[in-house]
Amino acid sequence: MAGVGASSEGLRYAEYVRAPTGAGEGQAELDRGLARTMIAVGLGVATVAFAGRYAFHLWKPLEQTITETAKRISNSSLSSYYKGGFEQKMSRREAGLILGVSPSAGKAKIRTAHRKIMILNHPDKG
Repeated sequence: MAGVGASSEGLRYAEYVRAPTGAGEGQAELDRGLARTMIAVGLGVATVAFAGRYAFHLWKPLEQTITETAKRISNSSLSSYYKGGFEQKMSRREAGLILGVSPSAGKAKIRTAHRKIMILNHPDKG
């Protein structure tokens, strides 16, 4: 029985025994590689954090500029259709603005533009 107790005692502490020097060098190199990787990841996270902080501080004045510019751009300038006030009797200038042609355009160009708008706005389309 005494031999069994001694062998179990040796097995219990066997995992804590230092490995031979040849096997330890491979583990040490693995540990160094892992440490380098962790340092690189930490530096990467710090770089992203500082870049985000810089972008956040830069965004505040830029946000005001973008908001002011957006207010200056009117919706009518973004549309290709004429949204002006109509006169009692349509003038050649107003018809040209509605059709998207110059007031001095020829009959063929006016007919083509009129047909295009009529097709786009027809209730049976689609």
